[in-house]
Amino acid sequence: MWSHRSGRLRAHGYNLQEQRDRWREREAALRKARREQHLVSKRLLRDTDLEEARDEFQNKPLEELEVLHLLRMSQRGTEKEKEKALISLRHSLQHPETQQTFIWLEGSIRTLIGLLTSNWASLQMEAARCLHELSHADQPNVAEACLPSTSYLLTYLSGHSADFIELCLYTLGNLAVESEAVRRQLLPQGIIPALALCIQSPHAAVLEALGYTLSQLLQANEAPKEIIPSVLDSAILPNMLRLLHPTPELGASVAVEFAWCLHYIICSQVNNPLLISRGALSTLGLLLMDLARAASGSVDTGLDLLACPVLRCFGNLLAEEGAADPGVRADFGDERIIVAMFILMEFFIQHQPSLVPECLWVLNNLTVKDPGLCTAMLSLDLVAPLLQLLPISRVVRILVLTILCNIAEKGPFYCQRLWPGPLLPHLLDILTLSDSEVVGQSLELLQLLFVHQPEAAQDFLQHSGLQALEKHKEEVDLQERIQALQEVALGGSSLVPNALALP
Repeated sequence: MWSHRSGRLRAHGYNLQEQRDRWREREAALRKARREQHLVSKRLLRDTDLEEARDEFQNKPLEELEVLHLLRMSQRGTEKEKEKALISLRHSLQHPETQQTFIWLEGSIRTLIGLLTSNWASLQMEAARCLHELSHADQPNVAEACLPSTSYLLTYLSGHSADFIELCLYTLGNLAVESEAVRRQLLPQGIIPALALCIQSPHAAVLEALGYTLSQLLQANEAPKEIIPSVLDSAILPNMLRLLHPTPELGASVAVEFAWCLHYIICSQVNNPLLISRGALSTLGLLLMDLARAASGSVDTGLDLLACPVLRCFGNLLAEEGAADPGVRADFGDERIIVAMFILMEFFIQHQPSLVPECLWVLNNLTVKDPGLCTAMLSLDLVAPLLQLLPISRVVRILVLTILCNIAEKGPFYCQRLWPGPLLPHLLDILTLSDSEVVGQSLELLQLLFVHQPEAAQDFLQHSGLQALEKHKEEVDLQERIQALQEVALGGSSLVPNALALP
């Protein structure tokens, strides 16, 4: 769910409603693509310290009788013998064939639950590990077979063993991502209150596992109606915002997990004004400035793992009504956030170029309604560095031109600062391209400049600008804008000087 600045200034007679519809369709497509790119995956937690227990069962799928033997052995003999049988069973459950054999055996899950609720901590842990192996299965029927265990796994989230809680969380997360039936059962069983309690844990491993489990719930199709409202009403939200800032004790992994959780909540658009009122926008802005400081003194490419979801969260919240309120932007609404974006872009060009458009999208949403930040870009001479990004990609070209339109539409003072300068040769180069969308965005920028800075039209004519437009005169989408530019450049302007913001 990105937000995009819409077309601003149009020639007389240009169909504004058609332009609104076109931008709305594009906006919807972008949001849909963003949501569909959220990949769900399962995580596997294995304890390598117990590999000495591997035996003849580990390297091959087990037959039904062999599985039955291990289940019987797990209920007989000493605690050590039971544990050894469970370890062998766990190893065998790494095979999909054994998983299917196991779930079709009558009483198999019930046996694991019995051991999970026993009085021996070692047997509880091994039973939980067996359930964890099952939760990692590719077949949905395996996850649904584990349904009877979910209430017990939830109960143990309030326990004292961080390792056991972590294991239960990852198991619940794996089960939740696989089956709607599991999620329907977890909600009335109280998974949201249980997670709200866990999020106060001081253990980084528990918090990272909790972030994973929560993210699986938040990505469910039913999340906007059935899950996210409960999350927003719980103690999870303030703690999530607190955990976005990495600390030496917790590291960056916890922050990454909760940044993605926040991203999924924002994309749902269930109650973004609530997020803003709770300080989410301020928290994200300050965090981005911290990340920029880290980027300016580091070559650590792992920075992108946190920056990606944070940039998306920040950019999307900036598009919300109320985000332009000076009180909301008090902590970050000055030139520092602009400088931070350019520092991050300089870093990502070297380490993760795919994040440059994310930074530009934030710049777009910062400048679209804020003349002060547009002034900051001009005062800091950041137009030239912005233009240097044009060769990176088509998406970058569109976003750079859009940001320049945001600045130009603010009026004559801003256009005077944009022109003259390096802008004209870049625009003439863009007009040689065959990409109608990129060319259309450059035409929009030229319209704004011609209205507010008449000298720009004269310079355009002197540099064979009209000849450059001839290449596109047959393109239906551009014909009216080209005609308008020709009229104003030759002194017959029919453009209106009022900027029009389309939703």
